[in-house]
This record gives sequence, C-alpha cells and structure tokens, in this order.
Amino acid sequence: MNNLYSSQSAKLPAFRKLRGYAFDPSLSLKLDTSAVNDLVYKVPWENVEPGPVGEYLEVLDYDPTTKEYYAPVNLDNAYVLAQDGLDPSESNPQFHQQMVYAVAMITIRHFEKSLGRKILWASRLLNYSEGKGYETYVKRLRIYPHALRDANAYYSPVKKAVLFGYFSAMPADETLQMPNSLVFTCLSHDIVAHEVTHALLDGMHRNYNEPSNADVLAFHEAFADIVALFQHFTFPDVLKHQIAKTRGDLASQNLLGQLAQQFGSSIGSYGSLRDALGHIDETTGKWVPTIPNVDDYRNIMEPHARGSILVAAVFEAFINIYKSRAADLLRIASNGTGILPLGELHPDLVNRLAGEAAKTAGHVLNMCIRALDYCPPVDITFGDYLRAIITADVELVADDSRDYRLAFIDAFRRRGIYPQGIKTLSIESLQQPMIDISFKATGKKLSFKDQSDQEKTQNDTGQLLLIIGTFLREYGNAIKYVSDREEIYDLTRLYIAGRTEKNKETQIQGLHDRLNIKFSSSKEFARITGLAFLEEYIDLGIKQSGKYLGPSFQIQNLRLVNRVGPEGNQINQVIFSIVQTSRLICRDGVFLPSSQKTEDETSFDFKGGCTLIFDLDSLQLKYAISKPLIDVDCFANQDKCLLNLQRLKAQYNFLNNDGGTDNGFQQGFSGPAFRSTEPFAFLHQH
Repeated sequence: MNNLYSSQSAKLPAFRKLRGYAFDPSLSLKLDTSAVNDLVYKVPWENVEPGPVGEYLEVLDYDPTTKEYYAPVNLDNAYVLAQDGLDPSESNPQFHQQMVYAVAMITIRHFEKSLGRKILWASRLLNYSEGKGYETYVKRLRIYPHALRDANAYYSPVKKAVLFGYFSAMPADETLQMPNSLVFTCLSHDIVAHEVTHALLDGMHRNYNEPSNADVLAFHEAFADIVALFQHFTFPDVLKHQIAKTRGDLASQNLLGQLAQQFGSSIGSYGSLRDALGHIDETTGKWVPTIPNVDDYRNIMEPHARGSILVAAVFEAFINIYKSRAADLLRIASNGTGILPLGELHPDLVNRLAGEAAKTAGHVLNMCIRALDYCPPVDITFGDYLRAIITADVELVADDSRDYRLAFIDAFRRRGIYPQGIKTLSIESLQQPMIDISFKATGKKLSFKDQSDQEKTQNDTGQLLLIIGTFLREYGNAIKYVSDREEIYDLTRLYIAGRTEKNKETQIQGLHDRLNIKFSSSKEFARITGLAFLEEYIDLGIKQSGKYLGPSFQIQNLRLVNRVGPEGNQINQVIFSIVQTSRLICRDGVFLPSSQKTEDETSFDFKGGCTLIFDLDSLQLKYAISKPLIDVDCFANQDKCLLNLQRLKAQYNFLNNDGGTDNGFQQGFSGPAFRSTEPFAFLHQH
C-alpha cells in the first residue's frame, strides 16, 4: 500500500498563493481596515522564473534614479512558497515585484474568463510609417516596478510595458498621509489593475489610443477604472467588512467604490484619486454623493473626468441590480418594513448580502469585458459601448430575468448618454441590427473579378459572404484546441495574410486577399461595412492595396468566440475588424487627398472601421458594427463615392478645437505633442 501511494505523482496546484494589499499600504495603517487590507491572492499556477517571469509577464526591476537593479524575487523558493509569498512591505523591492505580478495575473484571468479565450498583447508594429509595415509577436508584457521618480504610472504602447513611479507625498491633510513619505504606485491594487487593463485593451483595440473624439481616451480611462473597481468585489473579507460597515447599503460611501486612496491623498486631494459614488467636499470635509447631471456629458471633456461619468453609470447599474437581488433578504431581516433594526447586522445576513454583491459584480464585469468584442474598431463613443453591452448580453443571455440590461440603459439615460442612429431607447433598438444576407435585388448590377458572369445582382453578396464564412469556420477549427498563445498568434496571422510556399506553386490565400478578390467592386459590401472597396476610392486619400487595384485596408483582431450562456445556449462566432485610413488635408474648409498638400500644409488621418461577426453554425454574417469612412447613401444618387462628412467634420473640429470652447484638450490633450507614441504617459501626469 505504501509503495502504491509513493508511486503516485503529485498534481500541480491550481493556484499560487501570494500575499499582497487589497487596496494599498495606507489602509494597513488604519485600525478599522488593517485586518482586511492584507490578503492572499490566488494566482493561476504557472512555472515562473525569478523576476517573476511567466507566460504573460516579465517583471524587470531597474531603478534609473538610483541606477540600481534590484534582485528578482524567486517565487519558487521553498520558504517563499511555504508562507504564501513574501510579507507585505513598503521597503522590500522583492515584495513590490510580487505585488505587481499577482495583481496583473488576476486581471488577466478575469479577461480570459469573460472572453473565453487566451489574451494576446498588442503586436509590435514595425516600419508602418513607410507604408511597408509588419507585425511581430509580443510574448510578455514587461513591468517595471520602479521605472521613474514621479507621481505617475502608465502603459507604454511602444515599449509594450507598464512603468510605475514612486514619489514623496505632499498631502493637503497630514492626518491622511505622512508628509515626504515615499509612495509606490506599484503597491496600489487599483493602479496596477488600471494600467494592465490599458495594455489588455490595447491588445484588443489598438486604435483606441487615438483621440478622434472626446470619448475615446475617456473610454480607455473609464474601462480601466471599471475593471479595477469590480475586482474589489472578488476579495471576500473586504466585501463582508464593507457590507457590515454600510449595513448593506453599497450606494453610500465605501472603499469598494473608491480608487487609489493613498495616491489621491499623497498628491494633495482630500480623498481617493477617483470615487464612483461621490467625493469629499473640500469646504466641509464631508463625503457627498454625486448626483447625475446630463450637462456633465455635454461639457466635461478632460479624459479622466469624462471617463468618471461612464464609471458612475456602470456602477449605478451594478448598485440597482444588487438592490434588486438583495431586496428579499432585507425584507426578511426587517420583518417586511425595509428598515433594519439598530445594531450590527447578523453575520449570516452579511454573508448572504456579500454573496449577492459578489455575484452581481461578477456578472456586471463579465458584461463589460464581453462587450469589447461588439464594439467598432475605431472612434468609439460611450453610446457605442452601451449598444455593445446590450448586444453581447442579448447574444448570450436570452432571459434577462434580473433586468440587467434595463439597469444599464437607465443609468446611461440619467447621464444623457444616448447612442447615435436609434429612434427609441429600448433593448430592441439598442441591439445592433442583424444582417440579412438575402439582400433583395434592386436591379443594380455588381461586377466581381473572380466571376465569369459579370452581371451579378445584390443577392450574390450573400453567396460570397457564405464563402467567407466557410473559410472562417476553417480558421475556428484550426485554433479551437490550441492553447499556446504564440501558436494562436501565428495561425491567426497566417489566416489573415496567407502564405506563398518557397516553390511559388503552393499558395494559402488569406482573409485579406479573399476580401480583395471577392469584394473589390462590391458596392453592397461597401454599404454594409461603410468602407471603400472600389478602385476610384483611391482618390479619397486612400492608398492602393499592394498587388490589387483597389484601396488598401487592414484586418485586425481576428478571433474565435465560444461562449456558453446560463441556459446552456452556446454561441460560436468568428470576429474580425477591417480598418481603413484616408489621409487628408483641409484647405479653406474643403477636404482634399494629402497628395495635393503643399509644404506648409499638414495632413491628418481619418479612419473608418467595421467589426464583422460571423456565426459559425450558419456560416452567415450576423453583425456589421461600422464607423463608416464613406457616405453609404451616395450610391443612391451618384456613382462616385464621397467621404462621410458628418464623421470627418466632427473629428477634424475636435482635433483642432474649432468650436472655441475650453474642452480640456486645449492644454495639449489633442495637440501634436499628445498625439504621439506615448499617450498614457502624458495623460497620467499629475
């Protein structure tokens, strides 16, 4: 019997337990929060090298201020493993490395769970300025815990790295923070989760780094805050503590709705850096709840402040859903009065309320992350994001018995956030319209280069989309069971770009070539996507597409989506985005191709894009979520295509601030210095 047991091999553990802070070090110095601020993160197990260096992350600890490399932590050291990682410490660089690794891996895990697939970092783009660019795979995101001596932390799209700063505190209230004490941003759960979310979002939508309207960078900031906030609800002891303290009222002041408390007080604020529920009145020193104001969305343009509007909307939706789920528990506890008796809540009630809050927060976070697959690839607005949330949820959850979708709609409505292009504010109108590929014939003729019969009706578009759907099913089958992230990346690039074998006789035709061939003359496909596919569109400032005569375009974010809903329904889809760029100048109010510019004129890029969602079961195009580059209505009046002047003028006026209003971008948020390769370094300065 002993030999039998000794011959069994031990299984790898499911998690690596690492100690850290639930919020930041400052809460461990307060009697009422010290017991819940020190926790143990359960990080998915992986083999790591000293650093830590794992599959997704590489922590490099060089301090350029002191010109010192700090010894990397070895998480596989027997003593470190035995005590669930190093003890929390503000003065130990090895613990700092452990902290950033733990929080970053937890954040990655939430994305992979919600998306149902492995995440990929944004690829490195090389030589794109010369128009002959190519991409390389980025295996690991680099993290520098002590990268700068500054009150700043940011994600660098160029370096594919997150850089954390440290600085001396200058509190306005010395009872909140010791003056001149060192504050390390890498020790704040909220800041680490926020910055890693920027990197994850960049991996999904690279064009969201470009401020084409007031919502784009605000969305980047808001979404990163949303992820950081809702991760608070995954800490059981913290959640129970705050439920007990607020007597179940999470709409009142509490730690769960606040971000970066230590950082906020250290830079001179009277409270946390941001609060989804309210703020500290500097005159009275008391916390006051924020009341939604529709004028805020019209007038506030600074990205952080504008992003707070979106965060507050999502958090309000969560609060209302939680109240609905907890209403029966409160009725039972109050004998039907709704007024809880004086004194501390019963521990059983606290546990049940905490369970409802955690479940609700998990659902809301999943909805927010899943929605990224249903967003346009460029020029996103808060209204677009609301439509994406609704569409993604309708796809997966048929029976919205808890009214999650109505809670989101109501919270956005109360802040005056309305999507464009809809007539009524309802679930049916907010859901993106499904594509009908039968395309009733209108008598107009289309020509396709690869067809012998040059006279094709619009019904042929459906047949061609079916061919594309069949190809995408092949792609889905090719990567369905692949778990290696680099192999997923390589296969995806192969299916996008294709490949010609060395003997020049065998060619694998990629998605890009297939779209060029099938739709190079298709006005109907141009109508669906809002993008230019006819040869004459090159006159609109769009470059020619390599070996093809038509305009160039990029294919991004080809990905497989397999998800199972709560009723057991499964969606099997392949999603990809097409992005097209028109380089223009504006001369006397007229937009012209950049080829006509003079030496003293500056060109700018106007981008359009479309997210295409194919259903793998029916092989049909289900959704086309477009930010049109062209005016799709021009086909009814003339043969020559025109750019979408409504979007073009709005973007040009925004970037040049022609409206004359102080929208927060006059200080450089939209100028040439800001539209650089490091937008978040500038954006996160304090």
